[in-house]
Amino acid sequence: MDGRDGAPRCLLHADMDAFYASVEQRDRPELRGRPIVVGGAGSRGVVAAASYEAREYGVRSAMPSVEAKRLCPELVFVSGDMKRYAAESRRIFEIFRRYSPSVEGLSLDEAFLDLTGTERLLGPPAEVGERLRREVREKTALPISVGIGPIKMVAKIASAAAKPDGLLEVPPEAVQRFLDPLPARRIWGVGPVAGERLEGFGYRTIGDLARADPATLRARLGDWGESIGRLARGEDLREVEPHREAVSLSEENTFDRDVSERGVLEATILTHAESVARRLRRQRLFARTVVLKWRLARRTKDGPRGYPARTRQLTLAEPTDDGEVIAQVAKSLLDDALAEPVRLLGVGVSGLVDEGGGAAQLSLFDAAGESGAGDDPRTMQATPRKRQLNRALDALADRFGDDVVRRASQGDARHATLSGQWKRGSRDTDRPDADAEEREGPREDGR
Repeated sequence: MDGRDGAPRCLLHADMDAFYASVEQRDRPELRGRPIVVGGAGSRGVVAAASYEAREYGVRSAMPSVEAKRLCPELVFVSGDMKRYAAESRRIFEIFRRYSPSVEGLSLDEAFLDLTGTERLLGPPAEVGERLRREVREKTALPISVGIGPIKMVAKIASAAAKPDGLLEVPPEAVQRFLDPLPARRIWGVGPVAGERLEGFGYRTIGDLARADPATLRARLGDWGESIGRLARGEDLREVEPHREAVSLSEENTFDRDVSERGVLEATILTHAESVARRLRRQRLFARTVVLKWRLARRTKDGPRGYPARTRQLTLAEPTDDGEVIAQVAKSLLDDALAEPVRLLGVGVSGLVDEGGGAAQLSLFDAAGESGAGDDPRTMQATPRKRQLNRALDALADRFGDDVVRRASQGDARHATLSGQWKRGSRDTDRPDADAEEREGPREDGR
C-alpha cells in the first residue's frame, strides 16, 4: 500500500460532526443542548442533519421527519440556510488545503486529504490530524472528527468510529484487525439491499468476506463480489482525486402532495431541465443522454426506500446543453410515469463530453433558425439564436442568482429537505470551495 515515491500511503478523512445542526447551535444559543433537526418539518420532509442530543432518541440523517418527531416529540426543526453552510464550508476547506494540496471534497462537510510522504515536513499523521481538528475548532467553533488509514475505506470508517469530535488512526499493520469484526454493511458502497443479499450468503462481517474464496464471491455476486472481497481484505487502490470529473448531473424534488396532473409534471421537468442545462454550460459540457426519474406515491415496503423508483432514458443524436431540448426529451419519457401518482420527479443527464468534442454540427435547419427536430425528440438541437439567448440568461444568473429569470411555464420544484451535496456547475458564490475545482459528491445525508 505504497503511495507516491514509494512512501507508505497515508490518507486522512475529515468529517464535520452534525454539520448543519452544529452551525445552528453555534449561532443560536437557545438551541444548545436541545435535540434539533435541520430539514423539512412537513409530512414529506427528511432529516438533513440531527444534533447529537436528537441522536440519543434514535433520530438520524435521511430519516423521514414524521418518524423523527415520533421518536422525539420535543424535537426542534430548523429549516436551514444553505448559503450560510456553504460559506462555512469554504472556510473549512481553506484549512484543509493548508495540510495537503490533494483534497477531495465529497460534500459540504467531508473530504479526503492525501498525507502520503508529508511526515518529514508536517510530522506524524496523528499529530497532523489533531492540529487540523484544533485549527477547525479555533477558526469556526465547530467540531470535526478525523480518521487516518492507508486506504480510503479505512480512513472513512475510522472517522465515523471517532465521532463525535475525535480522531482514530489505523496503521497499515492493523487494517485487517480493525475491519474483520465490522458488519459487512460497513463496506463503502454496500446499501441495505446489498447488505441483505450478503447476509443471505452468510457474509455478516467484513472478516467473513475477507476469508471468502474470490472464485465463490464471483460465482455468487459477479464482478461486484470480487470487488468487495478486495475491499474487505484492505485492498483499495483508489487515490484522492482533487479534480474528479462528474459522470452525470441531475436535479430532483419531492412534491408536497402526490401528483398525477401532466401539466404540473411537465412544468417541474422544465425547471429541472433548465437547471441541469445551466450547470452543463457553466462547465462547458454537453450531454448525450437524458434521464427521467420518478418515485411512485404508493408504498410497497417500510422505510425511506419503500416507495418504488423508476427511471427511463433516451440517447440523443447529438449532445446538447440546452434546457428546452432536455425538457422535451424528458417529457417524451413521461407517459410511463402517468400510470399512477408520483411523489418525486427528477431530470438528469449523462454521457458528458466537453465543449470541444461535444458541440453538435449545425444542420441546414439550424442555420435558418429552425429547430430541425422533427417529431423525434432525440434529434432536437438548439438554434444559434437560442444559444445566444442561453448565454445572456447565464450572465444574468451568474450576477443575480439562478432564479432571476424563469420561464412562465416552469414549476415550483421545492425540495423536501436540504442536501449535503454540492453540485457541479452551481454559482461560484454558492459553492463551498469557490477557489477550487468543482466537484460533485455522492452524499446527501448532511452528517
